[in-house]
Amino acid sequence: MSEKSLLGTDRRSLLRRAAAVGLLAAPGVSFLSACAGSGGDEPTEQASGTKSAENPLGIDPAAGLEIVIFDGGLGTKYATDVDTPLFNTKWPNAKIEYSATQQVATTIKPRLNAGTPPDMINNSGSDMMDFGAIVKAGQAADLSDLFAAPSLDVEGKTVAETLVPGAVQQGTYDGKPFAVNYAFTVFGLWYNKKLFDKNGWTAPATWADFQALCAKIKAAGIVPFGFAGANASYYMVRVIMTSAAKIGTEQVLKDIDNLKPGAWTNDAVLQAAKAWGEIGTTYIDKSYLGLKHTEVQLQHDQDKLAIYPSGSWLENEQAKDTPPTFEYAVMPTPSVTTADKLPATAINAAASEIYFAAAKGKNPQGAKEYLRTMLSKQAALEFTKLTKSLTVVSGAADGLTISPGLTSANDVLGKAGQDVFMGYLFDTWYKKLDEASREAANELMFKGGDAQKFCDTMEAASQAVAKDSSITKFTRS
Repeated sequence: MSEKSLLGTDRRSLLRRAAAVGLLAAPGVSFLSACAGSGGDEPTEQASGTKSAENPLGIDPAAGLEIVIFDGGLGTKYATDVDTPLFNTKWPNAKIEYSATQQVATTIKPRLNAGTPPDMINNSGSDMMDFGAIVKAGQAADLSDLFAAPSLDVEGKTVAETLVPGAVQQGTYDGKPFAVNYAFTVFGLWYNKKLFDKNGWTAPATWADFQALCAKIKAAGIVPFGFAGANASYYMVRVIMTSAAKIGTEQVLKDIDNLKPGAWTNDAVLQAAKAWGEIGTTYIDKSYLGLKHTEVQLQHDQDKLAIYPSGSWLENEQAKDTPPTFEYAVMPTPSVTTADKLPATAINAAASEIYFAAAKGKNPQGAKEYLRTMLSKQAALEFTKLTKSLTVVSGAADGLTISPGLTSANDVLGKAGQDVFMGYLFDTWYKKLDEASREAANELMFKGGDAQKFCDTMEAASQAVAKDSSITKFTRS
């Protein structure tokens, strides 16, 4: 998964998913307490070398490096077949120890707590760690020197200067960058263009047209809209938040991220929740509540489900199960009201997929150099070829012939023009709020469509986080 979304994330998430994207690590307080006291007796001896023009991060050229990659929608070939060989081209004596997992928190959190983390970690998926807690505990290395270092293959520019606007900021906490959000994800509603063309269906721009389309799809014996409640309800959270932003601008999401009192009971959120709750009541298959994302996505590929919310990682994630009769395409979420402040063409697109260097690893500088390799134009181009996903490296995929899904995503980005918005960050900042939003989205979509209850539940969860002095707060401008 990026989500989507965002990812998915939805590729996800978050993404924005991030995003992304969702956090299922253990509660932040206990995690922080464990981290704060971990590895304190015997500090890890860390590899280092002499800084130079050829070695701007001062790595030890012979020091080993351990990386852990999330095995989800993006796969792992970009790490094994692109990034690691590129790294070893420049640093042939550095042995890379590689592993992949779908259970990031389960696998990595005990090692962070013990003071023996891998050097570079891809924090993603439904078992993603609470990254805000990781930053607070001092477990993530400051990446300022990485972004200030020269690009590996764009002459005259720093790493930061080769990235799309906002890429560094999205991994910044209290003024310092701690994460590389690598994939650039387009979030929206995905469908089979061939199925739509066959039936004469078109992507709707208005809510009335969306409801009419859902009615036609249902009459054809196909589930109109759905998502997986078991592990991907954050895909639905992103849809609701996207609609809220289009109704009231991205300021609605900034207020939510900033834990502003009344942010979740804002009329834009209420209207979005009401509209989508009605879709859940009338057009969703209630059995999806107990299904995982791969199960629902398979039904989508089999044309048993018409419209699926996710991020642009989806096409690659489903590559093995996509029949010749299916051609991925994406539409923006339709306008909910006739007075939405953002146009129907507005789209949520953001950097997602968190990668970070462990501050207490054996080779944090080597991890940063690995990230510098990933942020080269060559690595980014090959990543897009392998994953059908864009990266935050500006222009890396220019001129590349891409897949139908990514072509569609690029098309909606172009039509959106300046109306592209990043989305929200609370899912990576506040684990408890992320978990609450997942539960509330499932309640809204599968159990009655009570929009006011959704808003009130999330407002209470938000203010509980705001009042909890043990949780580090972050501010978004």
